[in-house]
Amino acid sequence: MKSSEMKARAAVVSVLLLQLLLLLHPALLAARSALSTPPPAGAQRRYTPDWPSLDSRPLPGWFDEAKFGVFLHWGVFSVPAWGSEWFWWHWKGEGRPQYQRFMSDNYPPGFSYADFGPQFTTRFFHPDSWADLFQAAGAKYVVLTTKHHEGYTNWPSPVSWNWNSVDVGPHRDLVGELGAAIRKRYKPDLIWSDGDWESPDTYWNATYFLSWLYNDSPVKDVVVVNDRWGQNCSCHHGGYYNCQDKFKPKSLPDHKWEMCTSIDKYSWGYRRDMVMSDITTEFEIISELIQTVSLGGNYLLNVGPTKDGLIVPIFQERLLAVGKWLSINGEAIYASKPWRVQLENNMTSVWYTSKGSTVYAIFLNWPENGVLSLKSPITTSTTQIVMLGIQKDLKWSTDPVEGLLILLPQLPPSALPAEFAWTVKLTGVK
Repeated sequence: MKSSEMKARAAVVSVLLLQLLLLLHPALLAARSALSTPPPAGAQRRYTPDWPSLDSRPLPGWFDEAKFGVFLHWGVFSVPAWGSEWFWWHWKGEGRPQYQRFMSDNYPPGFSYADFGPQFTTRFFHPDSWADLFQAAGAKYVVLTTKHHEGYTNWPSPVSWNWNSVDVGPHRDLVGELGAAIRKRYKPDLIWSDGDWESPDTYWNATYFLSWLYNDSPVKDVVVVNDRWGQNCSCHHGGYYNCQDKFKPKSLPDHKWEMCTSIDKYSWGYRRDMVMSDITTEFEIISELIQTVSLGGNYLLNVGPTKDGLIVPIFQERLLAVGKWLSINGEAIYASKPWRVQLENNMTSVWYTSKGSTVYAIFLNWPENGVLSLKSPITTSTTQIVMLGIQKDLKWSTDPVEGLLILLPQLPPSALPAEFAWTVKLTGVK
């Protein structure tokens, strides 16, 4: 398939969904915001195809409660598995010399991007194993690329009849299979769109699609969408905001947001040329998760499976490390809300979350003197403090200069509930 033909097809298919979220948390909980005009008793609010109306829809509460999801970039780009998931564009669209050299060194003359399609075999793809891994990682939702920007769809799309996973490559409905595996545990409720952002939302009929989605679709009461619906939408319109890849606000945003990032620092798709220094460490991942949740966001962590359908061990290791940490500290993450203070930097960085009157202080590094100093919480006569994973009250005192001083457990590192990032739970504080 020629590059021009591929781009044209990608433009057609981009009208559909780029990515389908496979939700791991079905509950619809309290909405985050009120409707601008309450509907009559017994009637459902109808949304018109314009941003003021669409943006007035409350965000279904399950998304804010979920906090952590897994992202998957998987497609024909997983076959060359070199450079990044934008391989086809860097090679054919931009003609980057290093990509041209890679092709001339490894493939015969005349080899086209479409020739990679039959090699996308997914022969070792076992969707139930993936679903088990994501659950063990503590993820509450999973986002799979149903179509990346080169137009190949991971399901039998009728508008991509000879460039999809049933007609070319694995001859499998990858979206359907993973969806079925996830549905054994949970159900899908979110659309993670990433259309060609150079075009206006009117080109995609985005507002008309969203009005149907909110008013008449089978998931109208629970569906959640992001902000990637065309030009000038990012960080302005949508159920929640991505703003940009690896977005990190410096203070608490006033709109629900999500940080999407990748274990491989330089690619979203799997690449054979990655080295260990390219891999985000466990500490970096868990620190980002904590920071994101403290600032009111969700954390979407990406892995790139291989062309054979394997999630390589280093990616599995990182995911399972998150799951292990959440098994102890998840109380401070899932269904939490930002506290009145998000970050406190004294001797160690401390991030706060809350649930009702309970405050969680998550500190990233263990103080050398074994005493955690917190200046923000105000103690009362009913204050109690415990460390998650150690169900024993901690001794504490107050100091007019140092604030709240918490004597941490005097244990060897191997006996602590986590290797890094520990949580103290404070009740009866202001």
